[in-house]
Amino acid sequence: MLASLTYFQAIVMGLLQGITELFPVSSLGHSVLVPALLGWHNLVSSQSQTESFFLAFIVGLHVGTAIGLIVYYRSTWITLFRGLGKQLGVAREKGIPSLWQLSDPTMDKNYRLLFILAIGTIPVGIAGILLEHKLRTLFAKPLAAAIFLTVNGVILLLGERLRRSRGRHVARQELETVSAKKALSIGTSQILALFAGISRSGAAMVAGLLGGLDHEEAANFSFLLATPVILLAGLYKLPDLMGTLGNGVRTQTVVGALFAGAAAYVAVRFLVRWFTTKTLIPFGIYSLVVGLLCVVRFA
Repeated sequence: MLASLTYFQAIVMGLLQGITELFPVSSLGHSVLVPALLGWHNLVSSQSQTESFFLAFIVGLHVGTAIGLIVYYRSTWITLFRGLGKQLGVAREKGIPSLWQLSDPTMDKNYRLLFILAIGTIPVGIAGILLEHKLRTLFAKPLAAAIFLTVNGVILLLGERLRRSRGRHVARQELETVSAKKALSIGTSQILALFAGISRSGAAMVAGLLGGLDHEEAANFSFLLATPVILLAGLYKLPDLMGTLGNGVRTQTVVGALFAGAAAYVAVRFLVRWFTTKTLIPFGIYSLVVGLLCVVRFA
């Protein structure tokens, strides 16, 4: 298919990607539904193809989104990597095993958080390499995305209900003390986002809440966990954009990525404040209502 992407479409899709990647309403689902609703048939028809310029374009938007997240959390990442430096110094004295003995109370807390973030990225990283392309070509269609967006709403609302009902029985968890098992559980939940319509941040937040984190910490853990996943996924597929699939859309991709990065920065700043006092319920209702309306529209 001949590449056809206007700068206006690139800007709209960039803003959409940056916002919905972090808002728990699914960026992939919206990247399918919004072009269909706007009648952008050139984008709709390209999404479920095995190879297309639009998929190469989305790669660039993911990189832009990750950069926006890195800029917002820059001081946090600097602190985490300083912790790595300190722990490497300890490892020279105590031996290499001190790098993964999470039960050691002397382990640097910043290094420990960096380590469990790395653990949490493993499941979705493997699943993404094996399944992402197949699932996208199979389910990146408006009706399927609408159904999964509805499912996303159920996940968010059910997660909030389960958290309230289990609240007295689940020990309060601090972010710095999350176990490797819980990090794997939260990281594994992100695999659901391979289905267009289910939110990566939403699934991870629900898993975090059920694991004992409060909303603010679950959100921060979700966003920190998503940063390397989104960035590495984009960089892994960047050769597609540099190859023939990127012909005719590279400049538009740069423009879209800039808007995606700016939108991601604003979105994460808003959400971190939002989750200090509020819940996932509004996003669950939104996903449920919009998902059902789109099911009716595209059925």
